[in-house]
Amino acid sequence: MSIFKKKILLGLFSATAIAMTSQSASAANWLMLQGTEREGQAPRAKVWGFIQPEYTNTSDTKLRAGPWSGQSAIFNQVRPDLKTSDGFNVIRARIGVRGTGMPLDSNVNYFFLAEFGNNGITRQGGGSTKITDASITFNHMKGARVRVGQFKTPGSEEGLQAIHVFDYINFTGAVNGLLLERFFDGNGSIAGTTSAFANRPNGPVSAFRDTGVQVFGAFKVGDWEHSYAAMIGNGNGIARGDNDDNKETYLYWSSERIYGGKGPRRQGLKMYAWYQDGKRTLSGSNGTGGAGEYDRTRSGIGTTFRKGKIHANFEYITADGMIFNGTDGGAVAGSLNNAATAVSSFNVATTGEADGYYMDFGYHITPKWEVDVRYDVYNRLTNSSAAERKFETLTLGTQYFFNKKSRFILNYELRDAEAPNLAGSAVPNQILGSIDDRLTAQILVIF
Repeated sequence: MSIFKKKILLGLFSATAIAMTSQSASAANWLMLQGTEREGQAPRAKVWGFIQPEYTNTSDTKLRAGPWSGQSAIFNQVRPDLKTSDGFNVIRARIGVRGTGMPLDSNVNYFFLAEFGNNGITRQGGGSTKITDASITFNHMKGARVRVGQFKTPGSEEGLQAIHVFDYINFTGAVNGLLLERFFDGNGSIAGTTSAFANRPNGPVSAFRDTGVQVFGAFKVGDWEHSYAAMIGNGNGIARGDNDDNKETYLYWSSERIYGGKGPRRQGLKMYAWYQDGKRTLSGSNGTGGAGEYDRTRSGIGTTFRKGKIHANFEYITADGMIFNGTDGGAVAGSLNNAATAVSSFNVATTGEADGYYMDFGYHITPKWEVDVRYDVYNRLTNSSAAERKFETLTLGTQYFFNKKSRFILNYELRDAEAPNLAGSAVPNQILGSIDDRLTAQILVIF
């Protein structure tokens, strides 16, 4: 890591420590905000949504070694098409409606949201529009509310929170690699496939969602609010049903010290823990291997904080079982190697281990301007000395708030990657040395 990054990281640690020892703090209760409506105050139907156009740029450094040397590196391409290193995109365009069953029964809530943007949800599995959320909540028992349908799963704060209040543009390495799940037919090949099949995802990314039933609730003890959730889901993402009769288990707990406010910016300090466990099934079709059932377990602990002009977050995540493992040689999936003998494919490690963490700090300089800094580490396949990869990203960001419902976000990501157990001259380290920094600008408008 460069001296520049170390200095910023030291400042981030210091600022976070100061924030955490302050008298007040904050975090939203996403279980209640997304799953329920305020009793006696919610309308029968409230239409809402948001749009996020963005621009992304990297230097498009070519792969420095390996069978695809001199070709484009997949990690330097722009989401979601991964065909260019520079471009504009409407990454999200969502519209939905939520409300209660009044006048028949105000204890029944509903939540519906559809995605029209150009992203991993809409680009895979056909069609250009996908329903991301479609759920009903029964609030007849306040301590044990029941939510049924397709919705965000209880888990990582970064994934569980509403995307339109996210302080950054891109997800951290561990959350993107371990929790924003992609679904494949097979495990691909570390050497590339001999057919033109690139083992692309066979449907939308999970978007941190599943279809199932959840029991959840929140209760106060003095100045503390405690929340829990237990969910059973298909474990097969969104816009489709179960594919193997195996069910996913989700468990969640949080405790928040509340000082005031409400909604996403409520004042308080939140500590939380979560656990997810299930199986994934690969068919091994289209020339890929790995047919069979495999375990997939994820867990994490963290804390979130917001006081006045300050916010800070920390989360640690672990993973065991099936893990997304990039592409052959770091090349764009579908690319023919230089010897014209194999095509780069997406890969999955069926029995891997991984972990990672992130911490961030933000400060409102003025009511209009905010500055943010985030450091995240993702250690992939820690159970294999040769296959382990470490990704580090330091994100420098700023936000300009036009008003309460629209803002401009600018992020510059300083990215590093290495195979920590191999020599610096080894081919994997030369490939990872091709990774570029990334500049992304985004406008968010909520309606």
